[in-house]
Order: sequence, then C-alpha cells, then structure tokens
Amino acid sequence: MTAQPDNIDVLVERAVFEADEGVRKSCRQEIRQRAAHQGIYPASIQGLYEAAGQGLYHGSTVPAINVRGLTYVVARAVFRAAMKDVVGAFIFEIARSEIGYTGQRPDEYAVCILAAAIKEGYRGPVFIQGDHFQVNRSKYATEPEKELPAIEALIREAVGAGFLNIDIDASTVVDLGRDTLVAQQEKNSQVTADMTRLIRSIEPKGVTISVGGEIGEIGKGNSTVEDLQAFMTGYLNRLGVGVIGISKISVQTGTSHGGVVLPDGSIAEVKLDFQTLAALSKLARDRYGMGGAVQHGASTLPDDAFDMFPKANTLEVHLATGFQNLIYDSPHFPAELLKDIYGHLFKKYAGERKEGETEEQFLYKTRKKALGDFKREIWNIPAENLEAIGQTLENRFSLLFHKLNVVGTVDLTSKYIETHK
Repeated sequence: MTAQPDNIDVLVERAVFEADEGVRKSCRQEIRQRAAHQGIYPASIQGLYEAAGQGLYHGSTVPAINVRGLTYVVARAVFRAAMKDVVGAFIFEIARSEIGYTGQRPDEYAVCILAAAIKEGYRGPVFIQGDHFQVNRSKYATEPEKELPAIEALIREAVGAGFLNIDIDASTVVDLGRDTLVAQQEKNSQVTADMTRLIRSIEPKGVTISVGGEIGEIGKGNSTVEDLQAFMTGYLNRLGVGVIGISKISVQTGTSHGGVVLPDGSIAEVKLDFQTLAALSKLARDRYGMGGAVQHGASTLPDDAFDMFPKANTLEVHLATGFQNLIYDSPHFPAELLKDIYGHLFKKYAGERKEGETEEQFLYKTRKKALGDFKREIWNIPAENLEAIGQTLENRFSLLFHKLNVVGTVDLTSKYIETHK
C-alpha cells in the first residue's frame, strides 16, 4: 500500500473515489487520525440543548446544514464562515433519503467533513447528524419486520461513523384516522422510543447522543401543542425509567422540503406560523426539559424570515435545498456539465414527471439526484470555479449565522459541550 499523501485535498479525494477498498479505508483512517491530532472531534450537541431546556441560554437558533454534494467544498465554506464569525453552534447533517440519492454513506460523509475542518485549520467539536432517519410509511405498513431493522442498521452505521446526533422521524406513521390524538401518535411514539433505547445501548462510553423526534410530517398539516402533548404522553410511557429521552422535537409550521415550485421554476411564498413555533418550543422546554422545537424545510425562505427563528426561540433549523441551488445556479457551475446533467435527468427520471409539470418544475425537483449520479464530475469542476462557488456559499453561511444569532457562540458551546478526552 502506498504512503498517504500529505496533501489533504488528494487524501480526501482518494477517501471518496479510490477503487481499492483497502486504500480507501486507509485514507479515511488517516483523515480521522489527522483530525484528532489537530483537536477536531465528532461530538454530541446534547449538553448545549440540555442547557437550553434549563433556560441557561435563549435567542439562538442552531443551523443544521444538509450537504448533498460537493461535500468537501461546502464544508470548507461552512468552517471558514464559522471561524470568521466565532460560531460554535452549527451542525452538518444528511438524511436517510439523501444518503441514497447522493451516494454518501455515513463514513464517507463524516470523513469529508473532518477533512474540510483540517484544511481550514478548525479546532474543536464537530456536530454531525443523521437527519430524517425516517420510517417509510408504505414499507412499514406492509413489512414492518424489514423496515424497522433497516433503520436500526443505519443508526448503527451512522453512530459508528461519528454521527453523535440522530433525528428519528416516525411522523410518517401517524394515523390521523384514529379517534384520539394519543392514539394517532401511538406508532410514532412507539418507534421513536424503541429507536431511542437502541441509540442509548450503542452510544460511545461517556457520550449522550442527541436524539430528536418529530410530530408533524413536513409539507403536511401544521403541528399543534396538543399534538406534542399526545406524542410525549405515549413516548414517555414507552421509553422506560432512567432512559434519557429526546432533546428536541421537529414540528411542521408551514414549510415543505425544497419549497413549493411554481411552473416557471420559482419558489412560492410561504407563510410560516411563528406563533405556533414559539408555543411548541416553550412547551418542549418548560414541560419536557427539551431544548425546544426544530423547523425543517427553511432554506428557501426569504432572508427576513430567518431573523424570526431566534425571536421564536426555535432551537434548530434545517437548511438544504437553498445551498444546492447556489451551486447549480452559480454562473461558475460549468454550463456544459449542467446541460449534460439536465439531459440525463430527462432520460433517467422521466417516469417521475407528473402530469402537467413544467420542465422547470421537473428539473428543480429532480436535480438533487444528479449530485450522486454525477458525483465525480461535479467533484472535478475546475478549481477556480469551485473556489468562486465556495466563496458564494461562505457568504451565505455567514449571513445565516448572523440572522440565526449564533455569532460568537464558541464560548457557549465550550461551556456546555464535553471536551474531547
């Protein structure tokens, strides 16, 4: 086996694309060792969220950033912005569905994040999160004996890779046809409690993994205080005595993942219910000791909406599609490559195009899948183009850090996050 290159750019590329599995694993191990030597370590955000639940800080909303493609480049931009703005409270995440269509298993994803931290000279905790480890409703209805073990296996894989923050999403199995709210949330409560116990049984010694639950499926009807109470009644009854429960709860207050695409490809205006979001966050903290409520599907909202999240004491906000758009829509994204991508999408995913859907709507909805299909081609975009795209992303992350009021939070995270042993 050849010696590992000193250049982290070369090392991370080999960690992702090297055909020889042994060499690929060796490169990943080398990245993890270099990260540890530099004082970079995967961490749980549990301590910070416990502090929020105890009222020890408020008025900051932690951004959870889904990185679907160009992971090394995007993560470098995040770290640059964080270091510039002295931000300690930020999360990298990837959803179960994104792992599939972007071709990024947890170990690869975590290694790319750590390599980016090394490259930018970052030091400290890195919060990596499994987002929407979601129960597939139809598979659960027909073959729960296969669907739940698949999620369990993903959790084990993710925790082993350094994902010390896991969001369980069983909101998909809420049954609105049942008579009472507690009955409607019964399966959600049961699955979330079961997965919480699994996580507690495999978490590293001395670490409490931050676990999230979800009561409202994003894109569906808005959540209510009564929904949260019903879910927690069932969840706590099933969790068991002495088991540390969820640190946050994801809710629905009017958004949808990626936004609602209009025929011309633009995004429809969304009216977010910040009053309900604030009420759910307050209940989560005051009655259940959680850090608060989590908002999904927010990256395509207008800029002035982001100032409202800290004011509503929203604990965490999930951001994805907006960053993907900055990459694809950048004047620095090679036009010929974009043309090839769109041609590919029209061929490979033609069956997913709905009746009456315009080309713009279809491409907007589908182009996320090209991040996996064209992974190497996108990675190999000329360096000067990637640098320009990275600068645009860095500016965007900095803007969001300011609006979400996490600037200057390094001391806050240092105070409540366990130091690396």
